[in-house]
Amino acid sequence: MPVLTIPYTDDLLLATGKPPTELEEELRFLLAVKLFELHRLSIGKAAEFCGMGKLHFMFELGRLKIPVINLDDDQIADELRDD
Repeated sequence: MPVLTIPYTDDLLLATGKPPTELEEELRFLLAVKLFELHRLSIGKAAEFCGMGKLHFMFELGRLKIPVINLDDDQIADELRDD
C-alpha cells in the first residue's frame, strides 16, 4: 500500500497542543472529510481512509456541520424529478 508522508514542524505540534499521533490522526481525518466534500470519496471510503467506522465518521461530520448526504445539483434534481 502506498504511504503519504507530510512533513510538519514542531511549531504545529505546539500550536495544536497535541502529541504527534493525535495530530496525524486529525490530519488524516480532515483530509478524508475534504475528499468526501469534493466527491472524491464515498462516505464509506472516507471513513475507511481515516480509520473510522462509517457511523462514527458520519457523527463527526455532523459535529462539524458537514452534510452527510453529499449530492451535487444534478443528483438532487434527479431525486426530485417525478418519474
